[in-house]
Amino acid sequence: MDRTASGDQLTFARLPEADRRAFLRATGSAFAALVASNCMARPAMAAALKLAEGYGPMVPDAAGILDLPAGFSYRIVSRLGDGMSDGGSVPDHGDGMGCFALPGGKIALVRNHELMPDADSGGEIALGYDRQDGTGPVLPGGTTTIVLDAATLEVESQFRSLGGTIRNCAGGTTPWGSWLTCEEFVAKAGGRLGQDHGYVFEVPAAATGPVHPVPLKAMGRFNHEAACVDPATGMVYLTEDRGDGLLYRFIPKVPGQLAEGGRLQALALEGGLTDSRNHDSAAMQVGDWHSVHWVDIDVPDSPQDDLRLQGAAKGAVLFARGEGIHMGEGELYFCCTSGGALQRGQIFRLKPQASGDRLQLFFETASLDQFNYGDNLTVAPNGHLVVCEDQYSEVVDNHLRGITPAGESYTLGRLRMQTELAGACFSPDGKTLFVNAFSPTTTFAITGPWMA
Repeated sequence: MDRTASGDQLTFARLPEADRRAFLRATGSAFAALVASNCMARPAMAAALKLAEGYGPMVPDAAGILDLPAGFSYRIVSRLGDGMSDGGSVPDHGDGMGCFALPGGKIALVRNHELMPDADSGGEIALGYDRQDGTGPVLPGGTTTIVLDAATLEVESQFRSLGGTIRNCAGGTTPWGSWLTCEEFVAKAGGRLGQDHGYVFEVPAAATGPVHPVPLKAMGRFNHEAACVDPATGMVYLTEDRGDGLLYRFIPKVPGQLAEGGRLQALALEGGLTDSRNHDSAAMQVGDWHSVHWVDIDVPDSPQDDLRLQGAAKGAVLFARGEGIHMGEGELYFCCTSGGALQRGQIFRLKPQASGDRLQLFFETASLDQFNYGDNLTVAPNGHLVVCEDQYSEVVDNHLRGITPAGESYTLGRLRMQTELAGACFSPDGKTLFVNAFSPTTTFAITGPWMA
């Protein structure tokens, strides 16, 4: 999620949450009316509306926090200010998250905190990548880890597992049991920063305290959002949260050992199509498949924040704010928050295969009832997608949306807190969906009669 792409957006992002919502109440109704009048949609897209029944209507939550379908329930396992076992407290802006099996019937949630350098860290951080003014406190961005009993979901410990980074937005799990946490912030050392930023860092799920932070520079320095790993090859796929971002893949020299380096590439299409965003015309049709090739990024650790420009010069495809990405069975899905005719979201499907990779525009929202600014996503055990909404455009609730394999959308949850949803991930046994409310940080464990 990127609210700092321009000066105006940066000012807006610095407003307190309540002030942002007050601003939207004053301005959102006119925009909502414009959308409702279909002034922003092409007629062909309106005909593409597909809604599935899903799990049925939302049942209002008596606590006024998270509405779910009948038969589903939630518990809060962690929230802002909770005391942690390392003496600190849970920091704010809980974002991307992964869930891992640990020995002894335990599971671990590794959770990002998308914090800027001047944010509250929740207490002193002992170890980190960068410090305020070079010698001051460790920067507050990074990750916390929550260890739970897999059977009871009781929290056994919480602690800081990475510090010293900036705006850790999303990331992804690896097959070897670690979390890739991504900085959605690109800045060079200087002023109050002692290090360059814009990197991916790796956090083992089994860590018991702050890990030694190593920037994976060969994976590129850019406005990172999320990552996923193809277990068949060890290749890592990376999204970029920019209006003209690219989709990248990293080919490691040694699969599973990302710090050993490798080669970074960007996705391009056979036939010369270079823009997938569908803002002015439907250059890509939902359901159509396109043959893929990959172009090399010559300077992955560029000081100029120009990787997307390097790729575009070689014919790489532009995507509208690439966000969540997740590996399914032999294919991966990624969300583009502002893609499509409504500029409210697309989902792409990529099939890596020896005979040649293929890309499909799997879903493009034609109505705000399908989803409104899709962001983080995960693939459920039954093959459905679970998409977190991240919209601050209208004074409406953010939702968890399900997408069936047939491309039909349904509502899975409605957040009554005035913030976004993030970090959706399933427990290893597939029985629990964990998800975050961004601010104040609130981590939910959702259980219920999941579809087979």
